[in-house]
Amino acid sequence: MAFSASPHCAPPLHRFGLRRFPPPQPPLAFMRCPFFSSSSRPVYFSPAPTLRIIVSANSKKPYSGRSADSTSASAIDFLTLCHSLKTTKRKGWINHGIKGPESIADHMYRMALMALIAGDLPGVNRERCIKIAIVHDIAEAIVGDITPSCGVPKEEKSRREQAALTEMCKILGGGMRAEEIQELWLEYENNASLEANLVKDFDKVELILQALEYELEHGKVLNEFFLSTEGKFQTEIGKSWAREINSRRNSILAEKRKGPK
Repeated sequence: MAFSASPHCAPPLHRFGLRRFPPPQPPLAFMRCPFFSSSSRPVYFSPAPTLRIIVSANSKKPYSGRSADSTSASAIDFLTLCHSLKTTKRKGWINHGIKGPESIADHMYRMALMALIAGDLPGVNRERCIKIAIVHDIAEAIVGDITPSCGVPKEEKSRREQAALTEMCKILGGGMRAEEIQELWLEYENNASLEANLVKDFDKVELILQALEYELEHGKVLNEFFLSTEGKFQTEIGKSWAREINSRRNSILAEKRKGPK
C-alpha cells in the first residue's frame, strides 16, 4: 500500500503469540531486513517438516511437537501464521491518521467480493479471480505491509515476498494447494493473465473506495490515493468502477464547497 511514512513496515510475529524455537540454522536473510521493528526479536523458521505450532486459547503459547495427523497440523500452522493478516493494519491509512483502519485481510476480502459480483468478461475465470484476490497479499503475513517510504526497491520487495511465500507453503506442507497458492501469487505479481489484470484493478478500486469512505468518516482529504491510481486501470470494469467512485467523490466535494444552505 502506498504513502506510508512509518519506518516500521512489518509486524513482529511475537506480538500475536507466534515464536519459533531455536533453529538448526541461521534465520532467513529477509527476516533481518530493516523494515522490521528494531524492538522485535528475530523470527526463526525451521525447515524441518515435523515442526508444529499449536496455539492454546488460554495460554496463547505455541507448542512444538509431532502430530498424528500431519496434514491437519500443517493446515493449522499455516492458518495461525495467516492470523496476522487479520490484525495488521494497512500502513497508508495509519500514516494519514486514520484511527482503526482496515487490515490486510479486510482489503483482500472486499477485493474477493468485487471478483464475485463483477459482470462476466469473455475469457475471464471468475473463480480464479476470487482466488487471486484472496492470496495476492498473503506474504504480508510475514513481511508486513512494505510501502514505498520503507525505501525498499520494487525488485527487492518482490524477492522478500517470494521468499516469505515459499516459507509459508513449506509450513502448509507443500503439495497441490501450496503449489496453487504460489502459482496464483506469481500470476498476480507478474500481471500475467486477464484474471490478474482484473484483480490488479480491483486492488486500486478497493483503495480509492476505502479512501472515499475514510474521507467521509474522518473529514480528511486523501487526494494522494486518487492521484496515484489515476490512469492506471487496465480493464473496462476497473475503469467504470473508478469513474463511479470519483464521480461520487466530486459531487461530495462540490457540495462541501457550497457550504451549508
